[in-house]
Amino acid sequence: MDLMTPNKIEEDNLSYQKPPKEILDLVDVPRAPFVQVDRKGKYMLFIYRDSYQTIAALSEEELRLGGLRVNPITNIGSRTIYYNNLQLKLLQDKEITQVSGLPAMPKLANFIWSPCQTKLAFTHTTSTGAEIWVLDMETAQARALTPATANANLGNPIVWFEDSQSLLVKLLPSSRMNLIDTDTAVPTGPTISVSDGSKAQNRTYQDLLKNRNDEHNFEVLTTSELYKVDLDGQHTKWLEVSGMYRSCLVSPNGEYVQVTTIHPPFSYLVPYTRFPHITRLYTRKGDLVQTINDVPLTEDIPKGFMSVRKGRRLLQWRNDKAASLIWAEALDEGDAGKEVPFRDAVYELAAPFTEKPRLLLKTINRFDSIEWGSETFAIAHDYWWNTRNTKVYGFNPSNASEQPVVIFDRNYQDKYSDPGLFLTEKNKFNRTALTIKENALFLIGEGHSEEGQFPFVDQLNLENNETKRLYQAEDKHTLESIYFPIDLEKGLFIVRIEAPTAYPNYYIRNIFEKDDLQQITAFENPFKSIQDVHKEVIKYTREDGVELSGTLYLPIGYDRAKKEKKPMIMWAYPREYKDNNSAGQVTTSSNEFIYPFYGSMVYWVARGYVVLDDASFPIVGTGEEEPNDTFRTQLVANAKAAIDAVDALGYIDRERVAVGGHSYGAFMTANLLSHCDLFAAGIARSGAYNRTLTPFGFQSEERNYWEAPDVYNAMSPFMHAHTMKTPLLLIHGEADNNSGTYPLQSERYFNALKGLGATARLVMLPKESHGYSAKESILHLLWEQDTWLEKYLK
Repeated sequence: MDLMTPNKIEEDNLSYQKPPKEILDLVDVPRAPFVQVDRKGKYMLFIYRDSYQTIAALSEEELRLGGLRVNPITNIGSRTIYYNNLQLKLLQDKEITQVSGLPAMPKLANFIWSPCQTKLAFTHTTSTGAEIWVLDMETAQARALTPATANANLGNPIVWFEDSQSLLVKLLPSSRMNLIDTDTAVPTGPTISVSDGSKAQNRTYQDLLKNRNDEHNFEVLTTSELYKVDLDGQHTKWLEVSGMYRSCLVSPNGEYVQVTTIHPPFSYLVPYTRFPHITRLYTRKGDLVQTINDVPLTEDIPKGFMSVRKGRRLLQWRNDKAASLIWAEALDEGDAGKEVPFRDAVYELAAPFTEKPRLLLKTINRFDSIEWGSETFAIAHDYWWNTRNTKVYGFNPSNASEQPVVIFDRNYQDKYSDPGLFLTEKNKFNRTALTIKENALFLIGEGHSEEGQFPFVDQLNLENNETKRLYQAEDKHTLESIYFPIDLEKGLFIVRIEAPTAYPNYYIRNIFEKDDLQQITAFENPFKSIQDVHKEVIKYTREDGVELSGTLYLPIGYDRAKKEKKPMIMWAYPREYKDNNSAGQVTTSSNEFIYPFYGSMVYWVARGYVVLDDASFPIVGTGEEEPNDTFRTQLVANAKAAIDAVDALGYIDRERVAVGGHSYGAFMTANLLSHCDLFAAGIARSGAYNRTLTPFGFQSEERNYWEAPDVYNAMSPFMHAHTMKTPLLLIHGEADNNSGTYPLQSERYFNALKGLGATARLVMLPKESHGYSAKESILHLLWEQDTWLEKYLK
């Protein structure tokens, strides 16, 4: 038999490790709370959670069915992020109040504000199930409304009625079938799938149903009963029948409820969102009005990212009307390959829903959304991925014969020309509607430009579509994010301000008096050991003239005058573009707070490394050329330009540069190491390496394998494993649920590298998905990366 070396035995028995102290001290720090403010600007809510889960929590029972991952005992998503404390304060007061009445060990999720913005509903997960709770903002008291019988397996089980005094909730059925243990169940026959000649070119989804037992379990876990739960604790069954309730939407006036229910036949090819479903209208008392939509199983949508199914889509309530339904229907039969003057038509059907649907407008691109304003004005958005075009229309919803006015017509990847998002407010129905003052709209923009990022507030005159700048951040040493106004007339806005070493905090900004700035939070920097690190956004040019950029960090204590040459880590993620101008724009700010999260390489400034983070890796295809036609060539050109730029600054030893990335960034890393000799090591996390395993498209590639076999083969690192000469660390979550990045991708790629004699290491993280969440996993991840870099760069 083969003798195992001591090193091999040690690796097989390796337990979770921890990174060196310099990194560990930056990982295990208190997390500042997540902050929410009501739209009236009265309350500020602080929502706290631990930075990481435990591997024990991640190891609880989990079923993966139809694209869902659920805990069958607690009946809530098994990957739910839980919060463990709530605090509250009046926005402009200093005193913070601890919310009283919370359970002993809170596991809070599914937060949803009441229409009146004075209450907050949420779930609390116990060891046996999920309860529904409510927080009263005025008293800062929380209390349970239901026992642990909520069914959150299909998402948030809570919907507010318009009076803010009652909820429509999904509870477990009083009589429920037992689940089948699929590991021990004796099969009753084979599982058979049939192709009847129709094309079903779907992405490589994960967690799909596989057999009849899975179908049974999916139906058991997603079936609920709908109850009306009053804030005084009274429970009333709202519908007599149980069902697989996918969504419930209350009309703005509260008189009707739109209920969508899933039903068989199910699919083994697509997730539950494409299972057959029926949408019915009910009165607020639960009386059936009519069926409004009946959607069959959707497996065979035409090819193309912009293709959609036939029939009514995006069914929703019109925010500015008491009870009017709107939806879109494709005018090209859902086929993006057909040439038509208009892609979609948008219709309206008002209560009592007995008239013929009324046309509102037609969109040139695929319809996206509507922002409602007044009886005679609304804003519609459309987009077309293939050209990266988006249009914003102003139109009269009362008169379809009146030609919509195109307000913006632009490339949505062109961040420098982004006009921003329209300002909204709560209308008489407590729904979101456009803020319209004296025939003008208002926009809040991120403010990306060649000079840096300077967010702004604009006023748009609807008579001539001209904009007037009301405010723009000017401080070149901070980054200011503008949220929404608490008093537009006075110019009072909620903003967040940060700097590389100043933790983000919230303020009230008077945009008319720039010196009028009131601080309302005081979160401290938990990463003080790296607060003196040098950070800057550098710009450089690719050999074909495309402008590039990256965020450069120098090691702690680095002497920029002495310029000692250090090893460097480059971290990136490729993105596809249709024009050079958009590809070359800088969309990061050197003034962002230095926040080392679990996937970040910034930790390594504490270990003596230069870090080039978020390095530009555009893949450009202009005109008829697809970006991926020259993918490898552009990857290498991006990498060389980045190394040349930092080397020219005198900071690095270019013989000691590592490259890494996550997901598509991992795919990038493996390709770079296979096709150039620029790097001394690589780190690839949760990637896909054989594109023939994703034959009906991947990332931004619309063509299938049989249409572009050369592209698929040329882009697959697996096909070029024999060219790998650079040490590569592969890391993957064993429970990856991302489309295309099966754990098998890393396992097969590693086997190929090992069989061909390449230097590689494969680390499979138990229980982890596409992103990693358990503290034990993250600390071990950091240890693996540090060990790899120390070995091959130092």
